[in-house]
Amino acid sequence: MRKFDGDHLLIATHNRGKLEEIADLLSPFGVKVSSNADHGLPEPEETETTFTGNARIKAHAAVKATGLPALSDDSGITVDGLGGAPGVYTADWAETPDGRDFDMAMTRTWSELEAVDAPYPRGAQFRCCLVLAWPDGHDEVFEGVMPGQVVWPMRGDQGHGYDPIFQPDGYDVTFGEMDRWEKNKISHRADAFKKLIEGCFA
Repeated sequence: MRKFDGDHLLIATHNRGKLEEIADLLSPFGVKVSSNADHGLPEPEETETTFTGNARIKAHAAVKATGLPALSDDSGITVDGLGGAPGVYTADWAETPDGRDFDMAMTRTWSELEAVDAPYPRGAQFRCCLVLAWPDGHDEVFEGVMPGQVVWPMRGDQGHGYDPIFQPDGYDVTFGEMDRWEKNKISHRADAFKKLIEGCFA
């Protein structure tokens, strides 16, 4: 596994919160980070059908545009009773002409589970794939998973996305009811980042 020995890493995102979270994780290693927004980069079209495929598109597009090594992530929720849907289409299920409506997406998820009479507990996983890419085309891939179940009705107003209907295994609260920092310690993204740090930075 290739170690990262540079001092600047491009985080292939326009999400300022995600950038700050990653900057904090990498600060012990003396790595400066910047984002797609800092470099005026557009979001590439995500045309793959897997989290790894879409994360690779984002990382390599950022590398090609800047010549800097880049880290990207792709994440979403997979629901057992829906054959793994929405999966890579997690955000697409929330799309409306006026922006993203995750209440609509969560309602659709539960309605489709009801329609197929999915058994309880209604297993689901939040998944994250990180890709660290270098200018020579090499990349390393790290996957994180948080198992749990879909619950109804929605509970909590913390977090984002599908958090109010996802109850992680071993907890009696949803991600939507959980303190943000507690969630960040156990989440699918935390799992993937732990593997990234061990593999490429530690």
